[in-house]
Amino acid sequence: MPKSVWFLIIGMLVNTTGNSFLWPLNAIYMHDYLGKTLAMAGFILMLNSAAGVLGNLLGGFLFDRIGGYKSIMLGILLTVASLVGLTIWHGWPHYVWFLTVLGFSGGIVFPGMFALAGAAWPEGGRKAFNAIYLAQNVGVAVGPALAGIVADYQFDYVFVVNLAMYIIFFFIALITFRGIDSESIALKNVVSESKRITNKAPFYALLILSTSSVLCWLAYSQWSATISSYTQDLGLGLKQYSLLWTINGLLIVVGQPLIAPLVRRWEHQIKRQLVFGITLIAASFGIIAFAEDFKMFAAAMVVLTFGEMFYTPALPTIANQLAPKGREGFYQGIINSAATAGRMIGPLFGGIMVDQFGMIALVSILVIIVLIGIFPCLVYDRPLLLSDRHRNNSEN
Repeated sequence: MPKSVWFLIIGMLVNTTGNSFLWPLNAIYMHDYLGKTLAMAGFILMLNSAAGVLGNLLGGFLFDRIGGYKSIMLGILLTVASLVGLTIWHGWPHYVWFLTVLGFSGGIVFPGMFALAGAAWPEGGRKAFNAIYLAQNVGVAVGPALAGIVADYQFDYVFVVNLAMYIIFFFIALITFRGIDSESIALKNVVSESKRITNKAPFYALLILSTSSVLCWLAYSQWSATISSYTQDLGLGLKQYSLLWTINGLLIVVGQPLIAPLVRRWEHQIKRQLVFGITLIAASFGIIAFAEDFKMFAAAMVVLTFGEMFYTPALPTIANQLAPKGREGFYQGIINSAATAGRMIGPLFGGIMVDQFGMIALVSILVIIVLIGIFPCLVYDRPLLLSDRHRNNSEN
């Protein structure tokens, strides 16, 4: 693995560790500390994710125009400024303002990180994106475990630690990311070459695949929204809830050898990875319907995590394969935006469903929603096949 990818891994690890101090506790903080309903908390999380969609698109656009280093640094600087404000003012409505800006600035960073990984190690294929994905989830393992302890002691310190981690991320990016050659992508920008992309089939394929990501992340986002509050209602403490995310992050790391045989077997059958992953994700919500104690929630998290391990890294891999030269950042921005759109819709949808019909009704519907996400995975490449058929007919 190239040294530049290791720098990206370290940066992503620090970034995610800081973020995971806050995002699993957002709904709990608004519901239990600020006294807002789950529907209101879901609406605020929707604003955060809506800003993230815009940030992802802008981040991908900037990557293709000015390179990964500058676009990532812009996102980091905005995030640090927002976290300074959130550390000082985290009451109502200041929490809403800063959380929305954090969604936007964080969205700018992620497409650049994934696109840089693909550029730094193009021959790595899925391995480059899997490495960044693993770094994310080590952070998810460490962050919530520490956050639960910190929040039990003094919730205000959660904001301080989040800020401190992002300052560290700033210096890592400042020192190491400049040396990662992203200009090879930026200089091949389609606009600068004065060429129009006449084959739109890869873009249509990406949009179809993105609908699956929206559906799956709509469901997944319930873990940090409605399910987090549900666990508190059942008597689980913040430490136990945070431990669920530690299980998620650690399992993603230690479980790699377990899934490696299937990943190798399906290396050129990426649809199977997607479908198998989605099926496991749907099964995890079926388990939650019967969960009443920590063991059952832990079992649901284990199944969810294995599904995530097959499904999530495949998405940026496909986006990188579909992207024309000079549009890698934009395509990563699109696929990241789809996930963020799911996280945008999910908390509000889940909050309304729980307030009106209860948690069991919600998780039952989530199983159906996730399974519907299989269909786009099976047909996303149809535009490519039709385009090839049309070109062959034209040549003949």
